[in-house]
Amino acid sequence: MLRSLHRYAAALLACCAPLLSLAQAAATDCPPQAPPLTPEQVEAGMRAAEDHGFLWRVTRDGRTSYLYGTIHVARLEWVFPGPTVVDALRESDTVALELDVLDAEVQRRLQLAMSADRGLALPAAVVDRVRRRAALECVSPDALAKMAPEMQVASLTVLAARRDGLDPAYSVDLMLSGVAHGARKTVISLETPEAQMKALQMPSADDAVAFMTDALDDLESGRVRPLLNRLAAIWAAGDHAQLSRYGEWCDCRRTPAEQLAMKRLVDDRNPAMADAIDALHRNGRRVFAAVGSLHMIGPRGLPALLAARGYTVERGDFEAEPEAQPPKAQ
Repeated sequence: MLRSLHRYAAALLACCAPLLSLAQAAATDCPPQAPPLTPEQVEAGMRAAEDHGFLWRVTRDGRTSYLYGTIHVARLEWVFPGPTVVDALRESDTVALELDVLDAEVQRRLQLAMSADRGLALPAAVVDRVRRRAALECVSPDALAKMAPEMQVASLTVLAARRDGLDPAYSVDLMLSGVAHGARKTVISLETPEAQMKALQMPSADDAVAFMTDALDDLESGRVRPLLNRLAAIWAAGDHAQLSRYGEWCDCRRTPAEQLAMKRLVDDRNPAMADAIDALHRNGRRVFAAVGSLHMIGPRGLPALLAARGYTVERGDFEAEPEAQPPKAQ
């Protein structure tokens, strides 16, 4: 798998070009941009890699598949899969991601979905706040304005983490896509670009403005970076107890707009992903399904939803996972 990954080293960051190309060289206080990985860096990183994140084994009908909770912004030293994850990948014939962003057609459709004009007229004050924040994060306000409003603040939130060494260029999902393609695995998107963007988009102009206002408040107050750093540290340590209590400490459900956004971004997407993973497994595939870690927790997380479909679900050390029991009937 090391050798086969080399030819994908340059492609690993290519799909991030629409986002990373927003960076401006003229600013003097910009975080460093992540350079493309060389084959030598990939080989060294793979050899030194340690296990991070959250891994479950799900078994049914005599076959084993895997669930892996990822993080979309990470440090360079975290991005390479550790030995346990590599073993799970090796045992699987199909890698299922939220989106396979190394697929050219997925990239094309994602760019279109990100820039779709819904005719939302944002208040001038919100537009001005976005432009000021873009300048602080060293991105072109004009390029950012071509994105859907929700994508504008989502991009600014992700880019804020670069000052702490967390970079969207080091997305774990992106590296896993490169590993899977390099190893000639079947790589499948569990969602469509259009569905993923629809989950991010708020249902009305008022909701979109409220969502953007909340996100800008968090950025301007300094709340975002500590939260991203805490979540990243929990992922790196594989601290499932802390992750499972995310709703208690994230400070991310204070307003109706935030509560609606979290429901749409996480809970509402899980059933369709669970259905897709279940269908692949039932059709004889041995699946390695890797999605953001927040999709793995609680009674509506993927482990619990697959347990409700009759899977035996075991976490990490492969001891039984109590939280993966079927949710109680309503």
